[in-house]
Amino acid sequence: MKITKIKTQVKHIELKTPFKTALRTATHVEFVRVCVIDENGFIGVGEAPATKAITGEDIEIILNSIESVREQFLNLTCKEALELLHFTCKIGSGAKAALDMAFVHLLSQEAKKPLYGYFGATELTPLKTDVTISLNEAAVMLSDAKKAYDNAMTILKVKVGKDILHAIEVVKKISKELPQSEILVDANQAWSLEDSLLFIRNMKDVKIELIEQPVIASDLEGLKKITQLSHIPILADEAAFGLADVKKVVESQSANMINIKFMKCGGVTKAIEILEYAREKKVTCMLGSMLEGPYSINMALHLALAYRDVIRYIDLDSPLLYKEPSDELDFEFSGCEINLYAY
Repeated sequence: MKITKIKTQVKHIELKTPFKTALRTATHVEFVRVCVIDENGFIGVGEAPATKAITGEDIEIILNSIESVREQFLNLTCKEALELLHFTCKIGSGAKAALDMAFVHLLSQEAKKPLYGYFGATELTPLKTDVTISLNEAAVMLSDAKKAYDNAMTILKVKVGKDILHAIEVVKKISKELPQSEILVDANQAWSLEDSLLFIRNMKDVKIELIEQPVIASDLEGLKKITQLSHIPILADEAAFGLADVKKVVESQSANMINIKFMKCGGVTKAIEILEYAREKKVTCMLGSMLEGPYSINMALHLALAYRDVIRYIDLDSPLLYKEPSDELDFEFSGCEINLYAY
């Protein structure tokens, strides 16, 4: 089917409380939604949030990027559009991701398959996501962690910052108070090599699932040293945008695991390439996200159903952070457990 129209709009979703990391603070999710319509009237939807601190794209850049290439996709099939998008278009990874998702969404409809089936999933057993504990004062973070745990959110992604003593204090307190929780520590590139090793030494008697991107993305040598010296698995995030980055991290043994995000790699098509590589190399992955809208979370969850053997951790908690529930989700969130609605 030929593409006949591409439309964009800016959407906002308020958050329950501010989302704080070492890189930014957000009070709402702001994203561009792109709708791609084919000649049969099918509508494919994709989204890209403003993530200037990570991808270099704000809302205006995403809108301008999509507008700059929009005409090129008209009268093409979705398969032709995907090839053009990834081999020719010089736009940011977030804008690419939004278009890519919309084209793939259309392809699944044209194939008369739900997204999970289009990706190859056969089992629809529940998924589990972590929930973010935002960077804050230690007492506030502990209180937030307890509230989350009491609401069946037992997988906690704890955001920490440059203050390594604060990070040590917070993680120790949460672990002591909630010993049955699974704790994922996310430094968002905030630490030095020395601070990273200090943190690890102080976690000898603390159960932690992983440490995510402790040092700046460009410091692959530092990341490798941490991985070699750590008893806690190390997850590469900002150091692994696309497949080439992932291969570099894996081949150099700079991290134990990889965090895949549509906004980093340029969409679901590129995420699948990374997942297939990870499956071949037996590399454990997290399927992650920025603060995103419901359609991009939907897409990621459908994909997760097809790669359960590769994806060990899911970081798709944006809907848990929305101030009001979204009626655009294909999935029901109950604590950390996620189930597909009748589809």
